[in-house]
Amino acid sequence: MSDKVAKELADFLLQIEQRSQFHAGYPYNLSCDYSAIAKFFNFLLNNAGDPYIEPDFGLHSRKFEQEVLSFFAHLYKIPENQFWGYITAGGTEGNLYGMFLAREIYPNGILYSSEDSHYSIPKAAKLFRIQHNVVNSQINGEMNYEHFEKLISENRSYPAIINLNIGTTVKGAIDNLDKVLEILERNQIKDYYIHCDAALSGLILPFLDGAPQVNFQKPIDSVAISAKFIGSPLPCGIVLTKKKWVEKVETAIEYIGSTDTTILGSRNGHTPLILWYATKTRGYDGLAREAKTCIDNAQYLFQQLQIREYPCMLNNFSNTVVFQKPSQRLIKKWQLAIFENWVHIVVMQNIDRNKIDAFVSELLLEEGLVNNAENFQRQSVLH
Repeated sequence: MSDKVAKELADFLLQIEQRSQFHAGYPYNLSCDYSAIAKFFNFLLNNAGDPYIEPDFGLHSRKFEQEVLSFFAHLYKIPENQFWGYITAGGTEGNLYGMFLAREIYPNGILYSSEDSHYSIPKAAKLFRIQHNVVNSQINGEMNYEHFEKLISENRSYPAIINLNIGTTVKGAIDNLDKVLEILERNQIKDYYIHCDAALSGLILPFLDGAPQVNFQKPIDSVAISAKFIGSPLPCGIVLTKKKWVEKVETAIEYIGSTDTTILGSRNGHTPLILWYATKTRGYDGLAREAKTCIDNAQYLFQQLQIREYPCMLNNFSNTVVFQKPSQRLIKKWQLAIFENWVHIVVMQNIDRNKIDAFVSELLLEEGLVNNAENFQRQSVLH
């Protein structure tokens, strides 16, 4: 390796290390160490095809993928003999897969999703040519159920394809599955498909006492989860669905000695290994502790802003704290996500109370609230 190449890599490493210290606006868990499995990155691992069918080629990690999927199936309460899933390239692919299955099952179905849904949902509607009715949102980002029922009642003769948000992208809002089911029953909608976009809160909600129960014990059909909460150096996610739905779309592919049941052809074989290592070393108990800590720290950040009358919002069971847009300097330094006059911090494992204190102190000073900042610094010593 030449000196020039070495310097470029060293400079980039320093840049990433510095940026990681002030990353707060996007849901990345930056507290993970996967050095124990780094040796496997010297090999190409390709999980092309169905994760449950042994292909003709040997460089894959299907064994690990299957164990990861079983871990999530247990978490989402679907029996081993009834579920199917695979490790995706991220939350978007999981949403695309849910919409793809729904379209195949109900070709004339109408998609309903709130205006706060992730942009991959309208993208899926365009890709798969699904009629799409956008449901108004409440101010907290949750679906407006009155508007949803109005749209449903106007289209009773068509199957309903519903995207249910389990943590919206901007405000961390959770759509109420029970209310959606009540509306479907009240309007006598028998043919429906419910996809849950749990990219944000899919690994938080199941571990929180008193949180809404969203799992396959209720009539949902698929769930997409991002691996951002677990933490992975490579973007990835998980999609789970019912085995009976996948059987409707599978196609045998002789070339790879497997069945085509996924959106992508070639699939990353390293991400199953990463998720397997994470689930084996942390388990349900470890992830539960992390989820509760993130929620507690989000409430702490919210309270620190609220008592100083800084405009802010936090949904129940959410780790996304929304607040009034600060200066551009702070937005850039802390890499905050902007939407209109607001920004948010997604409190992940690497956002501890020391980091929260540092941010709030800097925010108050930046806004000219010097007295508040001095009081905050004195109070922070007590925490």
